[in-house]
Amino acid sequence: MIWTLRIFFSFVLISMLCVTSWASIECALWETPRSVATHPWFIATLFDTYWGFLTFYCWVCYKQHTMLSRVLWLIAILLLGNIAMAIYMLILLFRMPTTAGMEELLLKRR
Repeated sequence: MIWTLRIFFSFVLISMLCVTSWASIECALWETPRSVATHPWFIATLFDTYWGFLTFYCWVCYKQHTMLSRVLWLIAILLLGNIAMAIYMLILLFRMPTTAGMEELLLKRR
C-alpha cells in the first residue's frame, strides 16, 4: 500500500506542477477575467477547495509536533494547495518502510 501511495502522490505532484506551469505560461493568475472571478461556480469551487485544504490541514496539525511546523505547513497548504499536500504525503511515505500499515501513516508517532 505504501508503494501505491508513493506512486499516487508522485503523480499528483508532477501533474499539479505541470498544469500550474502551463497555466502560468498561458496567463498570469491576476489576469483572470472579472466575469470568471465573479462567477458563482468559480466562487463555490474556491470555497470547496479551501475547505478541503483546511480539512487536510487538521490532520497535518494532529501529526505535527511543533507549532512552527504546524504554521509553516498551514501557510504552504494555503498558498500551494495540492502541491504542498502531495509534498507532505511524500515526505511521510518515504520516511516509512514499505511494509508499514495505514495506521502508521495516519496516526501520530510517539
